[in-house]
Amino acid sequence: MKKLLFITIIVVTAFAFTTNNSTADKSQAEAAEINWISFEEAVAAQKANPKKIMMDAYTTWCGPCKLLDKNTFQNADVVKYVNENYYAVKFNAEGNETVNFRGKKYTNPRYDATKANKRNSSHQLSGFFRVNAYPTILFLDEEANYLAPVKGYKTPKQLELYLKLFASNDYKNVATAEEWTTYQKDFKYSFTE
Repeated sequence: MKKLLFITIIVVTAFAFTTNNSTADKSQAEAAEINWISFEEAVAAQKANPKKIMMDAYTTWCGPCKLLDKNTFQNADVVKYVNENYYAVKFNAEGNETVNFRGKKYTNPRYDATKANKRNSSHQLSGFFRVNAYPTILFLDEEANYLAPVKGYKTPKQLELYLKLFASNDYKNVATAEEWTTYQKDFKYSFTE
């Protein structure tokens, strides 16, 4: 009888441990995803709830773009901060989607479907925002006005600097190279990697 009680306790404890870990893993997985929406959805959402836009302009063939997705956009601190402070947009800069923005339709008229996972022609919206390197993270204000691009792969801490610079409006106080150097030097990082 003692053996049966002992085995029952072990099974119940193991089940409870597995269930708790499964729940923790699930909430971590949920917390590790940025709420990506389309550019048109972000611009429309700004009308009801003004927030800045962070747009990831990527391509399907770009290695650093994939690293940004895997290493930076999965970071819990990045996910939480982006979801709280921005509308996050994923935009294939060489894709074939049609985007309506400020009364104009942007497409990729030279898109070649046979090159869907290779270098393709640039989307017109990429040209509008002057995207010429991948990845490029674009920051737009609460009215979808262009603020600045951040080119290349960024670690969570490197991206933290820009996320907070724009979300806090500190960018308005940084007009010279000297002010930018001071801002970077004085910046207090809090994201973990």
